[in-house]
Formats: sequence, C-alpha cells, structure tokens
Amino acid sequence: MYTYIIKRLMGAVPVILGVIALVFILTTIVPGDPARLMMGQRGDPETIELIRKEFGLDKPLWYQFIDFFRRALTLDLGKSYRNNMLVTQAIIERIPVTAKLAAFSMGIAVILGVTFGIISAVKQYSWLDYGSMLVAMLGISAPGFWVGLLLIVLFCVKLGWIPGTGTGEGELIYYVLPSITLGVRPAALIARLTRSSMLEIIRQDYVRTARAKGLSERVVVLKHALRNAMIPVITIVGIQTAYFLSGAIITEQLFSLPGIGRLSVEALINRDFPIIRGVILFMALLFVMINLLVDLSYPLFDPRIKYE
Repeated sequence: MYTYIIKRLMGAVPVILGVIALVFILTTIVPGDPARLMMGQRGDPETIELIRKEFGLDKPLWYQFIDFFRRALTLDLGKSYRNNMLVTQAIIERIPVTAKLAAFSMGIAVILGVTFGIISAVKQYSWLDYGSMLVAMLGISAPGFWVGLLLIVLFCVKLGWIPGTGTGEGELIYYVLPSITLGVRPAALIARLTRSSMLEIIRQDYVRTARAKGLSERVVVLKHALRNAMIPVITIVGIQTAYFLSGAIITEQLFSLPGIGRLSVEALINRDFPIIRGVILFMALLFVMINLLVDLSYPLFDPRIKYE
C-alpha cells in the first residue's frame, strides 16, 4: 500500500511541474499589461513603472519564470495585483464556501443518482425504469445556468421561499438552490452509470446463488450487488468532487457565492496573474490527491483489488 502511494506521488511530480510551466507560459502570452490595468488608462507612466518593478514585471521572462518556479515549489505564490493580498490567503478564504457547495451538491447527486440507478436496474423495462432514465436524460441535457435561473425565478422571486443569492450570514439555506443546480447533472450521470453497472452485476452467478440461498431481495441488491457495482460510480464521484472543489464557476457566479470559481472569474477579468496561477495550481494538486484517494478506496468495495 505505502509503496503504491509513494509511486503515485512520484508519478504526480512531473504533472505538477508541467502544470507550473504551462501556467506561466499561458498567463505570460495573454495580452494586456497588469500594471496599466491596475492604474487605468489614465495612469501616470512613472507610477505604472514603479508598479511593474514592485511586482517584478520589468524583469526578463526567463528570470520571472525561474522566480515563479522556485516560489511555486514552496507554495509562495506571491501577492494579488489588485489588493496586494497573498495568493494563498485569498484561496484559503474562498475554500469554505466552495467546500460546502461541493459537499451538499455531491450528497444530492449520490443519493438521487444511486437511488434512481438501483430502481431502474431492479425494475428493468418497467415504467419506473423508463421514467428514471427520462429524468436522468433531462438532467444531463439541461444546462446548469438554465436550471439555476429557473430555480431562482421559482423559489426566490415567485414563491419567496429562499432568501435570494449570496451567503447571508452563513446560513445553510443559501446553499440549497446552488447545490441542487450543481448536483443535477452528476446525479443524472451517476444514475445511468449505476443502472448499467447493476445490470451487469445482478446477472452474475454469485447473485443468483445468494437468491437461491433464500436471502431477501433487499439484502441481495444492497449488500451483494450494489457494493460490487460501485467501482465505476466511485470513479465518477471522485472526478466530480474534484471539479466541484476546484470551483464551480457558473454556479458561483449565478448565485453570487464567494468561492474559488468566482475568484477565478474576478482574476481573469482583472488580469490578476498571481491569483490565476494559484487557482490553477490548486486545481492540479486537488485532482491529483482526489484521484489517489479514489484509487485507494477501491479495495473497500472489491476486496479482490490489492495494492502491493
């Protein structure tokens, strides 16, 4: 187990180094002078030059790259061009909102997706099967921003049940609509994947043997079939969780949630390259760690999987 973890972490090193280099190149070739954007079109040339020196923008590109590479390896990502805040601090402050949104959204997706998937598989070719898959198809097809706007109009404007957008004083009710908006599509994906995986598993010999022993259908489905059918589902859950934690840009913008996704949009608009670089590196590290945790969780569902 430990040898496998070390090998995976060592294999992630070239990926992280490549991401660092690619992030610097892409943010460097983007047109626009951050110093001039900070001061506006009427900024004083001398002041703009002082700002460029302060942030090291007057240095040659090779020097900027080496300095950025060295800082990135120690998680010293510099300061924001807009408010002089440390990049790591800016990201850490936004993580709680994004983490809550990701947890609630994935909870909704897993509960609904697995439930509908099991019902469709057990009741194959019934009206429950067709109805569940129709709902799943609609969930996959519906754009997230469209679902979010419909929920805002219905529950905020018409019914007044939800107190609008933002986070208020931190009340959980503000996360209800964004969580549903963000969880609809992965719930549909999980439902379809659970159904196909369950249909393959329930035809196996050991499932027929369990039924022949007189076990109840509930025990056969939930204990014997579902556990073995969860491997592909866990993979999708891990990928979607990493995506949510790295910032759901459209959802956070739509509901005015101050999370990682909204921070990314603000940084792109303002050409705040340190923030952009920091967010992308955070996303890369997040995907590497989530994928590793997903791989390590496989033996919990299938004891035949061993990591030597």
